Amino acid sequence: MAPRFEKLVLVTRKTRLQQLIARFNSRGQAKFYIEHAGGDFDDYQREDDAYARSLEVLHRQLDLGIKIHQIDREIVPTFLFAPTDLVVAVGQDGLVANVAKYVGAQPIVPINPDPERFDGVLLPFRPHQAHGAVTRVLEAKAKLREITLAEARLADGQRLLAFNDLFIGARSHVSAQYELRAPGSERKAEIQSSSGVLISTGAGSTGWLSSVFNMAASVTSFLGEPSTAKPMQLAWEDPRLVYIVREPFVSRHSHATLVAGVVRPGETLTLESRMPIGGVVFSDGVPTDALDFNAGAIASIGAAPHRTKLVVA
Repeated sequence: MAPRFEKLVLVTRKTRLQQLIARFNSRGQAKFYIEHAGGDFDDYQREDDAYARSLEVLHRQLDLGIKIHQIDREIVPTFLFAPTDLVVAVGQDGLVANVAKYVGAQPIVPINPDPERFDGVLLPFRPHQAHGAVTRVLEAKAKLREITLAEARLADGQRLLAFNDLFIGARSHVSAQYELRAPGSERKAEIQSSSGVLISTGAGSTGWLSSVFNMAASVTSFLGEPSTAKPMQLAWEDPRLVYIVREPFVSRHSHATLVAGVVRPGETLTLESRMPIGGVVFSDGVPTDALDFNAGAIASIGAAPHRTKLVVA
């Protein structure tokens, strides 16, 4: 039976201009700063205008007799989403990824507020299409894609979800020190020193993960060896995760034999920190959305027990 939605939660974001005004206290000061630096202030203004127009259209489109509660992305991590909330996220792609980690099993209707500016891989709807998209969800007729999330869980109970990818390493550019235990029936472990470990979902496999494969192929070509390797791309619904150890260093005390692999359903990739300070686990390229990962901390990584439901038609 379809859930009975009682509220639309409209998640918005501050435009670049709004962030500048908050920083410099006035539009005039923001304009002076951008133009003094040689930037095009008009581009900031056009983006802000387009976003404001999109919100106006959305509020008209979403006049469905259901309460609308608008929140900024900054409070999403602390906002309590109810099972009867239907979430509408007003782009970019990064906003959808950020919201997905906190909404639970509720469907998300993603809106592209400025198609001329944003490609919107995760944003199939424009503002004028919001009425139809939300109505189909309310009538249980919408087409959904269920997207696998990655989950990092620490031994003390803290957890962090990722829509695209998790990164485990050091906050700065120093080497990360840890012990990695690979998943699978023949679990192996080794102490490593590297630039960190990247764990990607299917949704993230065309992003950061693909850049690592591209780098590896280019290095192989530079050394005069033919490379037939192609980036490993997974479907959004694929329950597997892929991990890559970035720039592993081999020494008397560190090794590099477990540098890539797949975490299958029911399996766990485990890392134990050997860094006295500065260790971190963060998700989706947002260092502030993070857990401390210092000496003694143990992180267990696998697919999250629930998936994001993204409305696509």
